[in-house]
Amino acid sequence: MAQKIYVGNLNYASTEEGLSALFGAYGEVVSAVVIKDKFSNRSKGFGFVEMADDNAAQAAIAELNEKEFEGRRLRVNIAQERPRRTYP
Repeated sequence: MAQKIYVGNLNYASTEEGLSALFGAYGEVVSAVVIKDKFSNRSKGFGFVEMADDNAAQAAIAELNEKEFEGRRLRVNIAQERPRRTYP
């Protein structure tokens, strides 16, 4: 089953290809997304990586958390599901 990983404190110039390559060293990357502002299309400084294997995901989290990548110290952990906001 695929494991979704939160990657925080990204350099604003980081790309999805760079994230995919970084996590690809630990196993198969299903998807890598850098979250961007919908108005300016500028990176918000975080993203998500989905890995095919749970063991590979755990290894990537253990190795990459607090590691420097493109000049920033990453924060890497399992992504938490956030409930959707409902508006009245």
